[in-house]
Amino acid sequence: MTAIRWTQLFLDRPRQQVDAAAAFWASVTDSDLSPWRDAHTFATFEPRAGASYLRVHAVVDGGGGAHLDLEVDDLRAGTERAVGLGARVVGQDVVEQDDGLVVLRSPAGLGFCLVPHRGASERPPPVGHPTTRVDQVCLDLPAAVHDLEAAFWTRLTGWERHRGRLPEFELLAPPAGMPVRLLLQRLTGGDRAGAHVDLATTDRVATRAQHAALGARELAVHEHWSVMRDPAGGVYCLTDRDPLTGSLPPAAASLPPA
Repeated sequence: MTAIRWTQLFLDRPRQQVDAAAAFWASVTDSDLSPWRDAHTFATFEPRAGASYLRVHAVVDGGGGAHLDLEVDDLRAGTERAVGLGARVVGQDVVEQDDGLVVLRSPAGLGFCLVPHRGASERPPPVGHPTTRVDQVCLDLPAAVHDLEAAFWTRLTGWERHRGRLPEFELLAPPAGMPVRLLLQRLTGGDRAGAHVDLATTDRVATRAQHAALGARELAVHEHWSVMRDPAGGVYCLTDRDPLTGSLPPAAASLPPA
């Protein structure tokens, strides 16, 4: 098995609005934006401490979701394994083992990439007041593809799979120190899989106000999470989970960690 050594989380935003997205997420993550690369297509949010893992990606078609780059020691073996589990390769730029990229789609069509591990190992601490952390990707899966897709990501990552506190949620928990975990959500409607990011916060009301002041808009409020839209149109959630542990407080034991 080819282990996942680190994850990079990409915010996919429309090219015409990517600068607004970059400014917003740099502010809410208290990070510095790296120089743009590949003709203003990619940039990295550089944290004050720890290794970087959050990036912004300008896309031509669509936008508003997220995808993962999974870092592995052996790119060729990792690609063969992913394909054997049901993924398909849609593009690649493999120059050498230490400098390559393979673009794939999951069985339900979610994009992700495999890249060589570049040595990152220290997860950045939570930031801000109130304390927050971008720590979760939620895969939004229509019922028709949920079981196949959930099995694919479980086997691909090798991460522990846990039932959520509501039947439509399951969690894939990575090893300690990894920056991002996966939440699997079974949708009751829709026919297309998607992905969005979740933030854990110690004070959702205050965080929501801070994000609104920076141009975000609240779309829906639930007992322990709020659905938001950033200035570039990307949907994300603020959750009452602990930014250090990723868990909901004990009083929220009946609700999912979404």
